[in-house]
Amino acid sequence: MGNVCSCCKCHCGSSFRRCWSSNEGKSADISLPPARFSSTNNTDQIDSPGGGDDDVLTVRHVDLCLDQNGTEHHTKRFELMQRDAIPGQSAQLVVRRGQAFRLKIGCTRPFDRNKDFVSFTFTIHDDNRPGQTHGTALKFSENDLGDAHEWGAAVQEIHGDILDVLVKAPATASVTFWRVDIDTKLQGTSAAKIFTFRHPIVVLFNPWCSDDDVYMPDTRLLEEYIMADTTLIWRGSYNRLRPSVWKLGQFDSQVLECALHVMAVVGKVSGVHRGNAIRVSRALAAAVNSPDDDGVVLGNWSEDFSGGTPPTKWVGSVEILQKFYQKKKPVKFGQCWIFAGVLTSIARALGIPSRIVTNYASAHDTHSSMTVDYFVNDEGKVMEELNSDSIWNYHVWNEVWMKRSDLGYGEYGSYDGWQVVDATPQELSDQIYRCGPAPVKAVKMGEISKPYDCDFVYSEVNADKLFWRYSGVNQPLKLIRKDTLGIGHLISTKAVGEWKREDITDSYKFQEQTDEERTTMLKALRQANSVYSRYYLNEDFNDVYFNFELRDDIIIGQNFTVVLEIKNRSSSKTHFVTGSLHIDTILYTGKQRESIKVVNFERQLKPGSTEIVKDEVVFSEYYGKLMDQSAFNISCLASVKDTEFDYFAQDDFRVRKPDIKISFQGTPVSRQPVDVILRLKNPLPMPLKKGVFHVEGTGLDHALEFKIAEVPIDGTAAATFKFTPPFAGRGALAAKFTSKDLDDVDGFLAFETRPRPEDVLMTNGSHYGMNDIISRRNIIP
Repeated sequence: MGNVCSCCKCHCGSSFRRCWSSNEGKSADISLPPARFSSTNNTDQIDSPGGGDDDVLTVRHVDLCLDQNGTEHHTKRFELMQRDAIPGQSAQLVVRRGQAFRLKIGCTRPFDRNKDFVSFTFTIHDDNRPGQTHGTALKFSENDLGDAHEWGAAVQEIHGDILDVLVKAPATASVTFWRVDIDTKLQGTSAAKIFTFRHPIVVLFNPWCSDDDVYMPDTRLLEEYIMADTTLIWRGSYNRLRPSVWKLGQFDSQVLECALHVMAVVGKVSGVHRGNAIRVSRALAAAVNSPDDDGVVLGNWSEDFSGGTPPTKWVGSVEILQKFYQKKKPVKFGQCWIFAGVLTSIARALGIPSRIVTNYASAHDTHSSMTVDYFVNDEGKVMEELNSDSIWNYHVWNEVWMKRSDLGYGEYGSYDGWQVVDATPQELSDQIYRCGPAPVKAVKMGEISKPYDCDFVYSEVNADKLFWRYSGVNQPLKLIRKDTLGIGHLISTKAVGEWKREDITDSYKFQEQTDEERTTMLKALRQANSVYSRYYLNEDFNDVYFNFELRDDIIIGQNFTVVLEIKNRSSSKTHFVTGSLHIDTILYTGKQRESIKVVNFERQLKPGSTEIVKDEVVFSEYYGKLMDQSAFNISCLASVKDTEFDYFAQDDFRVRKPDIKISFQGTPVSRQPVDVILRLKNPLPMPLKKGVFHVEGTGLDHALEFKIAEVPIDGTAAATFKFTPPFAGRGALAAKFTSKDLDDVDGFLAFETRPRPEDVLMTNGSHYGMNDIISRRNIIP
């Protein structure tokens, strides 16, 4: 077989072999290789090559202990771990770093401590240029698998010709596919043999391990941010919050393989850096979008979605990731919540705790000035051609949990914890469309120079909104409104363990109208080194008060009324007010507005009086002009005669879509079919034609579709299907309805699946619960 490699004491073949090593800069496709050897259930097998001595210990097979390893490493639900149940396929071992996993090695004879030497070789699967070699000899150890940052292995028990072995990947190991070889030799001789695992194993981040940079000590949070495969994403507007269910599906078929591919190949993270959560999360923020690198999702904020799927029709990440993994081309189309949902699926699959965050009235500051500037003409119309900044009704991004050892301790302590990562391609960061990871703590404290992209995130949640009156090229701009309260409202995420909203605004910003908030804003401006010139309104004039009144629950199909209240606070002076009220449809990004109507008005306000400007918008006026997500923008420009006072205000709202009602006909029980019923009442004063229900959820291998030819006025669309929950515990079903006349209608049902009696017995007999923290040093009896 050759000579013994002096650097690691493992046996080398005709080509130079090295123990677990890492790629030093070159990435390659890490799709799984074709099967090379026959395999039996739960076991890898290969005929080991001879080494010139029949007395050399030969490995015949390895039991991967999938059930036990899957339970203890919280990886049992990965489809890769369950392929033994599929004819013609075999499972692969998925484990987490920093924690021991068990192997049962079958040999040709009993292991002899005095003459046999056994070692493992781990090599990154797509490593074409192995780097420095490391070796782990199999040691007889009672309860210690070595240092947290080294590979470790120990024989726990010997049962005849079976070695019961524990192996531990370092808490800093690369997260990727690893090829595994077992080298056996006779001590004092060159006789040796090599056993190669049929498939690579997968090593993931381990938030259950205190030595891992993604360690999260609260097991209740781990259940939510790693194990939960369904979540809520908030959309809508600040005055009409709308939750939508999103199927993350991190355990589903091809999702884990796709996540590893996106990290290594699209994100170009070299093998040596795949264990660095900071680098990985930053790379994923770029790889999930497509402008730079043909990433997972192609963004589209137009009204033309031909050639792809409109963003509002997606129900989850699984179909998107499967399509991308199969074709290696960007999937059409996505918007911010799609990018966030896909990134969460990838992060949770890799083992990085992640959640989805929605910021209402979210600023897009294109100049890093900490302000969002709007320009309106003398008629009160917003001048789109001059406005590069914008305010999105809402914007959705991610938070990932990790240590920030690169930042150390600052004035306000550690920057560990939640980090903002945003895959929506808004602005370039280091010449690539990505954002983060930005420590949430640094954002709150106005430390906008901290890496990465804290300045952009700070503007999103805390910029000042300025409105300028533009009267012509040669005329000076006039600041007609300064709004320090209009940006960053109701920052939301799904509550832990509940299908409710958790408000996390306080983690991003100090309360509005406090000294801390203004002090932080000024601090951020100084760090940005931007020229900040403020022209104030004549604040001595406050006689006239303006206020918008909008109903906050307008169902599509109904008429709605816009009301502007104007009040003269003076007890002695009459004021004359002129102005215009603009009612537009608009994209949720604050762009591409289309006018529905303009209402001009003139009012005389006697001392202490109130005047009302009111206009009703009927369904026929707005229906044909509705844009994606049915958002409206109402604005008003008014002037008080004989004063220098101009008033400008705008507000956003959306008409509400009806909810799909989902119900069970009976109680869901693990592995037992139950009927599910979908219902949707038509809200429009017209029939709905060519309707489709699209359903995804926990335990569904693929999306279900049910076509509805027509739903009459006041009629109800309905569909029924049988659903078999695969396991006991928490789950959710999500449904979308689209038709020629109505789209972006959704609904969800969160449920608890009861276990079968035999499931209860199996659970009670297990050694470890799904949330138990298991030390890397544990030798498991």
